[in-house]
Amino acid sequence: MEFKIGYRTIKTAVGTALSIILAQAFGLENYVSAGILTILCIQVTRRKSLRASWDRFLACLLAMLFAFIFFEGITYHPLVIGMLLLFFIPTVVMFKAQDGIVTSSVILLHIYAAGNVTAAILTNEFGIIIIGIGVALVMNLYMPSVEPKLDVYQQQIEDKFKKIFLEIARYLRTNELDWDGKEITEVAKMIEYAKILAFKGVENQLLKQENIYYHYFRIREKQFEIIERVLPIVTTIQPMVIQREMIADFIEELAHGINPGNSSYIYLDKLMCMKQEFENMEMPKSREEFEARSALLHFTNEMERYLIIKSTFKGLNNSKRMNRKAKDETN
Repeated sequence: MEFKIGYRTIKTAVGTALSIILAQAFGLENYVSAGILTILCIQVTRRKSLRASWDRFLACLLAMLFAFIFFEGITYHPLVIGMLLLFFIPTVVMFKAQDGIVTSSVILLHIYAAGNVTAAILTNEFGIIIIGIGVALVMNLYMPSVEPKLDVYQQQIEDKFKKIFLEIARYLRTNELDWDGKEITEVAKMIEYAKILAFKGVENQLLKQENIYYHYFRIREKQFEIIERVLPIVTTIQPMVIQREMIADFIEELAHGINPGNSSYIYLDKLMCMKQEFENMEMPKSREEFEARSALLHFTNEMERYLIIKSTFKGLNNSKRMNRKAKDETN
């Protein structure tokens, strides 16, 4: 098994130490709890970290309120802790801050151990909360960009698409089917991994709700579904009708034109012209020719859907240039 220290591990280690140092420097009791809060609040994305921090902050405030009501209102006894938790936990869940139950329970036990609720004790616990959560939020301001990895996935997926289309064109010309089809399973995995990574990029953007990369890989996923659907259709066509060669030329050109931009309109126009040519050709002279031309028509219709899916996409490269321009104007 590979030993690896990731950036999140480094941030957790540094942040935990920093929280404890700060809490200790301010003379807080139970200062190590600040480090525990930091560990729990450092997450894989900014949004998750912000959510985790809010859940724990709210739960801790509720814990202090419940501690005052139950311990001061009844007594300091283990049975009262059990009674308190019976009401406290459902309340935290109601506020959708259940991730903070464990952390807030530590605050409860701090107050129980102190034996009374005073302004000094509440201030101490509040200080622990602020330092622990605050350090975690500061540490999570840095998130490494996932764009370089997404660019690699984008290029690899497009290369696989190109290979698949070239194999389709080769079969249409020769009827030879010696391709192992490994690119199909490879593309499926790549798209899934790329979507997960792109969504991580979305989660690191606190204001923007959409990520151009995620949109791009969703489009490729839909196009890939069409590719999977048409492959069985193509491989069942046997008669060497003239339309096969025409479609093969189109698919080969399409394969070499795959890119992250949007050139779909060019190929849609060519596809429409080719379908118009088909309509002007002589009628099939045999059942086999009819079935072959029918399957090829179905294939071209699916290719039309393939191109339409990407026709509304403004292009990955264009979007990246616009984003860079916007950054330059604000700097």
